Amino acid sequence: SCELCVLILPLLHPFILQPQSYEAVEPLDLEEFLMSQLRSGDSALMQELGDFPDDDLKVEQVEKECRTVRHSVPKDGWLDPHVRDCVKSYTQPWLLVSRRCQGDGWSAYSERVGLHKLLRKQTFESDVEPDNQQKPVKSPTLAGLSDDSGRTLTSSDFNLRSLTPDKRVEGLLAFSSHEELDRFNQEARQGNRHPELFALYPPADEEDAVELRPIPDCPKEHTGDRILIRCQTMKFEIEIEPLFATMALYDLKEKKKISEDFHFDLNSEQLKNFLKPHTPHIDPSTQAKSAIFSVTYPSPDIYLVIKVEKVLQQGEIGECADPYMTLRECDSGKLEKLRVQAETFCQRLGRYRMPFAWATVNIMDVISTAAIDRDVTDSDSLKGGVSIDRKAQLPRRNSERYNTIDDQFCNVSAFKPATITINTIFKQEGDRLSDEDLLKFLSEIKKTSNQRRVKTIPGSIKLDMSPVHETPLGSLSTELIPLIPVSEKNQSRAIKEVLEFPSSEVYVPHNVYRNLLYVYPQRLNFVNRLTSARNITIKIQFMSGEDPTCSLPVIFGKSSGPEFLQAVYTPVTYHNKSPDFYEEVKMALPARLTERHHLLFTFYQISCQQKQNQSGSCETLIGYSWLPMVNNDRLQTGQFCLPIILDRLPVNYSLHTPEKLPPQNPPVKWMESHKGLFNLEVQAVSSVHTQDNHLERFFTLCHALEGGATFPLRVREEKIQENKLEHELKLSIISLSSSRLEPLVLFLHLVLDKLFTLIMQPMVIAGQTANLAQIAFESVVSIVNSLHNSQELIRDQQGRNSLLATYLYWVFRLPDPPRDILPSAESRYSTMGRATASAVGSMLLQSRIRSSSNPDIPAPPASADDAEVKNILSAKGHNNPGSRMSTIVDLNNFQNSTGSTRPSNRKQFHEELALQMVVSTGVCRENAYKYAWFFFELLVKSMAQHVSHLDKHSVPRRNHFSDRFKDDITTIVSVVTAEIGTILVKQQKTVSKTFYFHCLYMFLTKCVSMPTLISMRLEFLRILCSHEHYLNLSLFFSSPASAPASPCPSISSQSSSSCSFQEQQRILGLFELSQEFKQKHYLTGLLLTELSAALDMESEGGKVQRKAINAIYSLLCSHDLDHRCIKPEVRAKVAALYLSLVGIIIDSTNYLDFTVSDTRGGKNKTGVPEDDLENVPPINQSVAMAIAGNPFNTLGRNVLVSMASMVKSTLAADTSRHLLVCFLWVMKNADRSLIQRWTIEMPSSLLNKLLELLTICVSCFEYGGKQSGDKVSTQALQKSQQAKLQLEEALLRGMGARGEMMKRVGGMDRTIGQRENLRWRKDLTQWRQTNDRQDKTKAELDQEALISGNLATETNLIVLDLLETIVQAVPLAECKDSMVGGVLKVLLHSLTCNQSTTFLSHTFSTLRALVVKFGDLLFEEEAEQCADLCQKVLQYCSSPVDENRSQACATLYLIMRYSYSNASNFSRVKMQVTMSLASLVGKSSDFQEEYLRCSLRTILAYAEEDTEMQNTQLPSQVDELLRNLNSILSDTVKMREFQEDPEMLMDLMYRIAKGYQTSPDLRLTWLQNMAEKHNNRKCYTESAMCLVHAAALVAEYLSMLEDHKYLPVGSVTFQNISPNVLEESAVSDDILSPDEDGVCSGRYFTESGLVGLLEQAAELFSNGGLYEAVNEVYKIIIPALEAHRDFRKLASTHEKLQRAFDNIIQKGHKRMFGTYFRVGFYGAKFGDLDEREFIYKEPAITHLPEISHRLENFYIQCFGDALVMIKDSTPVDRKQLNPSKAYIQITYVEPFFDDYEMKDRLTNFEKNFNLRRFMYTTPFTKSGRPRGELYEQYKRKTILTTMHAFPYVKTRINVIQKEEFDLTPIEVAIEDMQKKTRELAVATHREQPDAKMLQMLLQGSVGATVNQGPLEVAQVFLNEIPADPKLFRHHNKLRLCFKEFIMRCGEAVEKNKHLITLDQKEYQQELKKNYNRLRESLRPMLERKIPELYKPIIRPRLEKRDSFKRLSFRRAQEENS
Repeated sequence: SCELCVLILPLLHPFILQPQSYEAVEPLDLEEFLMSQLRSGDSALMQELGDFPDDDLKVEQVEKECRTVRHSVPKDGWLDPHVRDCVKSYTQPWLLVSRRCQGDGWSAYSERVGLHKLLRKQTFESDVEPDNQQKPVKSPTLAGLSDDSGRTLTSSDFNLRSLTPDKRVEGLLAFSSHEELDRFNQEARQGNRHPELFALYPPADEEDAVELRPIPDCPKEHTGDRILIRCQTMKFEIEIEPLFATMALYDLKEKKKISEDFHFDLNSEQLKNFLKPHTPHIDPSTQAKSAIFSVTYPSPDIYLVIKVEKVLQQGEIGECADPYMTLRECDSGKLEKLRVQAETFCQRLGRYRMPFAWATVNIMDVISTAAIDRDVTDSDSLKGGVSIDRKAQLPRRNSERYNTIDDQFCNVSAFKPATITINTIFKQEGDRLSDEDLLKFLSEIKKTSNQRRVKTIPGSIKLDMSPVHETPLGSLSTELIPLIPVSEKNQSRAIKEVLEFPSSEVYVPHNVYRNLLYVYPQRLNFVNRLTSARNITIKIQFMSGEDPTCSLPVIFGKSSGPEFLQAVYTPVTYHNKSPDFYEEVKMALPARLTERHHLLFTFYQISCQQKQNQSGSCETLIGYSWLPMVNNDRLQTGQFCLPIILDRLPVNYSLHTPEKLPPQNPPVKWMESHKGLFNLEVQAVSSVHTQDNHLERFFTLCHALEGGATFPLRVREEKIQENKLEHELKLSIISLSSSRLEPLVLFLHLVLDKLFTLIMQPMVIAGQTANLAQIAFESVVSIVNSLHNSQELIRDQQGRNSLLATYLYWVFRLPDPPRDILPSAESRYSTMGRATASAVGSMLLQSRIRSSSNPDIPAPPASADDAEVKNILSAKGHNNPGSRMSTIVDLNNFQNSTGSTRPSNRKQFHEELALQMVVSTGVCRENAYKYAWFFFELLVKSMAQHVSHLDKHSVPRRNHFSDRFKDDITTIVSVVTAEIGTILVKQQKTVSKTFYFHCLYMFLTKCVSMPTLISMRLEFLRILCSHEHYLNLSLFFSSPASAPASPCPSISSQSSSSCSFQEQQRILGLFELSQEFKQKHYLTGLLLTELSAALDMESEGGKVQRKAINAIYSLLCSHDLDHRCIKPEVRAKVAALYLSLVGIIIDSTNYLDFTVSDTRGGKNKTGVPEDDLENVPPINQSVAMAIAGNPFNTLGRNVLVSMASMVKSTLAADTSRHLLVCFLWVMKNADRSLIQRWTIEMPSSLLNKLLELLTICVSCFEYGGKQSGDKVSTQALQKSQQAKLQLEEALLRGMGARGEMMKRVGGMDRTIGQRENLRWRKDLTQWRQTNDRQDKTKAELDQEALISGNLATETNLIVLDLLETIVQAVPLAECKDSMVGGVLKVLLHSLTCNQSTTFLSHTFSTLRALVVKFGDLLFEEEAEQCADLCQKVLQYCSSPVDENRSQACATLYLIMRYSYSNASNFSRVKMQVTMSLASLVGKSSDFQEEYLRCSLRTILAYAEEDTEMQNTQLPSQVDELLRNLNSILSDTVKMREFQEDPEMLMDLMYRIAKGYQTSPDLRLTWLQNMAEKHNNRKCYTESAMCLVHAAALVAEYLSMLEDHKYLPVGSVTFQNISPNVLEESAVSDDILSPDEDGVCSGRYFTESGLVGLLEQAAELFSNGGLYEAVNEVYKIIIPALEAHRDFRKLASTHEKLQRAFDNIIQKGHKRMFGTYFRVGFYGAKFGDLDEREFIYKEPAITHLPEISHRLENFYIQCFGDALVMIKDSTPVDRKQLNPSKAYIQITYVEPFFDDYEMKDRLTNFEKNFNLRRFMYTTPFTKSGRPRGELYEQYKRKTILTTMHAFPYVKTRINVIQKEEFDLTPIEVAIEDMQKKTRELAVATHREQPDAKMLQMLLQGSVGATVNQGPLEVAQVFLNEIPADPKLFRHHNKLRLCFKEFIMRCGEAVEKNKHLITLDQKEYQQELKKNYNRLRESLRPMLERKIPELYKPIIRPRLEKRDSFKRLSFRRAQEENS
């Protein structure tokens, strides 16, 4: 088939439809090139990959695996041809064709199983378990903090020198030259690397692997799920006689018996001896007690039925069963008598049986209860893939039947072995024995648990049941042939396989010879007969003639007897004239049946009692019947009803059926005048008899052709003369496909073999040579079509019918060469007269295109028309028949143009097949091409066999196949291509040819936008490239593996200009797809062209891109794992083939997932790049993650925030990964010098893209961590990741005025592609995270982690190698600065990811080399990068992994040393390290301070041991710095204690931040840490406040530095946002001046930093729902933007403002703000919290129990049982508390405003913002109870004032003042009534009134029975005028309240009238009535005024109110009357 490939390549070229943009290239002539071009070096390499070696094709015969010891074949000598063919088909070996190197890479891929044993385990920090597990939570207290909040930074409460330092890195400063350093690092990096990158990479999805043709399953005999059932015991109460049993399965759902009978018995030797006279010998096979049943279609109603029989004796079944029901073992006398009786019956009637009892069990119930929770690994290994085989035979998933099976489907093959005991044994009833009766019984049992009216016999049957995976030892097949494995010793008990009768069709071709017959006698009807025949038995025999001796021993015996019998007797039903039978008689059919073979039935009456005068036989003959086995050569099966003949059988009776017996002389006596009296059924299970008319006819006629048949031939009813044979045969061939599907499938292999023989074999019929090739071919096509169209049959992934695929792979072999016919006899239409192929081709094309209106126009071959067609075809390189019209090819036309007919004596199958494909027409042609895969595979397999027969050395490769054949193939290829064209373009049928071809060409050149076409092309190329000689076909050995000689890179004096411009272009050209490349490396060129086209294409869902990338990916994968490519030089050559891939990938960085594409080429008008922005890579997602909220991460400065409109569709994450891994593979294997030259020559924009790509690679292959098998933890992990991502979303979203700053910080616009962003990290980093974790064992998880760890390490090392290559090229490049900065950026990014120790040690080496080589550049130019570097290194200083720590310490020390000695800016490094630490400490919750201390000690050791530096200031400076760091660490330790109590933690962080009041940089850092912590808890408002404070801090320092009108004047400007901000006003200038080096130098102390902080704050306010605050924040930003004329930002800012205001309008009253609680702590255990009260702010709608529960849970951990929660809000009395306990009191409070405040606080927002006063009320009575009667109910209001206003930077604030005042009962009543009235008014006047709400309020107001309702209030307080004049005013106020209340009630009742539905009419009347009654009751009280109050007033006289004046806020004037 490699020849085929070489042969097809040139042909394909026109047909790989290429769009114009592809500029089609002619491939080189491969053979020519190989002959002429090879240089000696190339040829050596080529030989290495094997130049198509001679033994490339392997055609081998593989013996069939046989389940039995020997093939089951007939023993008879002479076989008729059909049986002979069957036997040959079932026993001949498989014929397999394989190619020697096929799928080398793939096989290696699948053999990765042992890979993990070769890999080194990589250490990842994320996998290291920290030593110190959870420390106990300490009791929270602030005492420890209060004293040191004012301390200076240097006071260290921990002595560093007491620690021992870590091991130092060897030779840190010992390198003489840079080159030596590089070489040393390089060697270290190359050690211990894994050579194959792809072996570590998880395999690709198989769904795209079109070239991976899965090997079809080897054909096997069909078995369902197998169950072993062994009968252990069968016990009755008494044991007196032998009993015999059979078991079988019944499917109640299908009402069908689904297995044959299995006979067994458990009789003791003593009882067996009773029957000695009747059983001459016992074969061991009949003593089996275990049977293997098979179930193909499990259904919930499969019953195992056991029937028990006993020896015939006198009496009804009931009488015989009686002793079993009444006697027990103790009645020994009676039993002995019975035993004797039984023995006599056995001796006399031992050969007859009678029914006795039966029992049943639903085995599916047993299985489902015993089903195991499948542990995948175990059962898969156990089953050895059984499940897969099983699925193969099930119907297609979409078929009706499948759905019913699916539910129980999994259980049958995997359940725990179970023992079943059946205790219910039913007595058989003589009149209900048939199978119909049995099924009725079963369905009754299923419906009702109680068995109706059936007598049971006490006893039990015990069965063992287990699933069968491997056939047990010593088993026998259903034909009683021993199965493999055979048992060594003669095992006493065999195990029998029981044949299944599947409940539905099974579509698996026959594979073994099986020829069984089952006879079921069903019913005898002697009712009308007057004789006394009552105990009837039937003797059944299989006869080969009429003589009694001709009875054949083919009947399978029952238990404990011979294996085969000559006759069998049915059981007797006592005294029954028309008995039913349930007997099953199984026979082995002879292979050769003649008309003499028949079944003979003899009917006897048995006399049970021996009469005195009778001595002889107990049988009395009644009559005979018979059934011939063959009728017209066809096996007789089905239902029959036979008449019975009396007396004797006539001569030659067996030649006729009993119904049609001709009249005899003397005449025959029939019972009941020849009526059918005996019903029986005969079924065959045979792989010889087709039992299908069409198939039978076809086989018969074929065999007649093969000779030896006598004419006229008899087929069924008709006789065929010899001259009619051809016609009949054709008819039978045509009708093959209309036979039933099941028999067609069963005999599929035979049918196809026969048809292929007919295609090859010209038949001589009546002296004429008939050629059936065409008809046979058409028949094959229609069979292929009907198999594909059947819903019942399964297909493989490619949609190919599995049966056909299996046939091709295993079964098909070349038909025997045709027997030579006299050469003179020219074939009649041998091959339709052979024109030259091109003529045939063009005619075909014309015939297809011929106008449909007139298909008869003849087309002479050389017409002008034709020339035109040819011209078009040759010009366009397309051979395209267009419309779907298939006009029939005019045969005469072909005959006329016959050049030479093909001699018929020696045809080759592949040539004949190709010809048939070319000349087929109509439907046949359509289907042949529709299922072309089948015919192509046929061609390939037959060509392979043909080549294997050739003498290779004498025939050159070019001549292996004839030119005619090659022409045919050309035509076939052109037709297929054309077909594809037509499928894609439905053309009008009437256009002229020229125009049509032109259109088609146009279409094909433009169709690049059609994803379907591209993906078809891709699959096609993918299959071609998977050819094992692809590399040679692509001439890989002539690719440029190394760089041309060039100036040595290390001599920096030679700059790149010294190498010629052409040279430079040539190098860059290698990385692009050039014409020359495509021509030379044809296939590779095509594939890469497709890839770049696909990447540029906008396709829905990126399907095409995925296809293209997967194609390249799998191709490289196969190279990587191909054992022929092991040598590095071969690999370099192969990698060089794909250099242009690198170019394509770099261009496609935009589309990779998790990047944002930027607007490339954003130059401004003058043509100067804006600040060189366009060359900056867009930042990728994980970088953004690293940055979020992190001030020290300057990755990706100057990122151009892209415009949404420019974004192309991105690729899916896994696809991006595939593409990147390809890039890394090329980089790993390509020649290093070549890559280096390329990096030197490339322009800076390209270099930036390359660096961006490397950054993406790092994120993409990040290690995902070892996952626990525990699913919960994975979900938690995902949740926390999502939360984190959403936080970043919040911090980084938006394109506002912050963009300026985000450019510096490396943010990006997250609104684009948010969805992908949220997703990227999970599915990227953890390969296969999608697999549900719970089904993997720990070992598998470890193994996966091991492999993915190595993958992460290897990919990152490849990136590192490349970075080193770039850095070493720096001296030769022009843009040093940006180059080094770019490389550093990638390195820092790689440090943010989860990396292995191996990689980290190499990275730190590289970083140190960078510092040494380019330190000055780094410290001066890249200050921000330097800050990042400090932070990353410091982070690793706290790593739990020793190796990482020691590398990080060395690096950090080197940075300090270098910045001190060379760059002399140590103070900056000092500041950066300090800030890094503060930031690190605040962020990370699992931060390990002990490791960091250890590292600080190590750095100190470096400083002390550095001899060169001893005389400088460095050691003391380092010492001071380390002490500072140490003190920061001490704060952290404290924070650790409060990890669980968020409020306490925030208090602490707040203190720490306050402690840094004098160090603005650090205070800012801590404020940001607080913001992040709040954000993590979703407290967005507090988070925003932290940022506002930070911004105010920045504003203070900016106003000191520069005086700009548009900037805020310090923190005063922020008062509108919150009065709390004034805290940030700067410390006086003399303490701190901002110009001091290193102070306020952070990036936030700039205008853009300020704007950035405020933008983030606005974003957070908006998240928190405080939209009004958003406006205030932007008021401060906008002047700055206006001053900078930044209109784009202004636009987006105003858009955000609009959104905020829209929200206010839309959400209105629906907005929920916080809920507030007062929390008081009491008890000495709380330390300084004792007696402190706080207001806690909780999320909206928090209920009291929630916060109570939260605090209780936390403090219980601290205090255990000592904690008491106080449940009420009464004041706490210290004296009554237990001093050893801790008490917490929680009360709900509401914001409190004075009346004058309410004038300003109008909106809901204003009532919830800037809150300092809160109130709660406590009801009480004078008697001490909280609640009492109305007249004694007082209420106390408590008002609390807090230290700061909410919202603040914390969620709890101290209470600093408390006031209380009490209300008298009447004042309480007034408040209540006012509240009720207000509620009614609101409910009545709502825009959309809520009827339910209104009715509820009304019910509470006017309802008659309301307890303490309005009426009662009035009666208590208004009934009489109070005696005390002080209460006059209250009385009057209450009266007025009631007046308004009654009015509101009236309104509400009226309103309700309009709201009610019809059915509420009565309700409304009732309400109205109640309302009137209430009004009447209240009227007298409301009309009574207090006269004193209404006197004319002379002077105002104020009564003193009777309210307790404890600090009351009301003005109570002195009473001075």
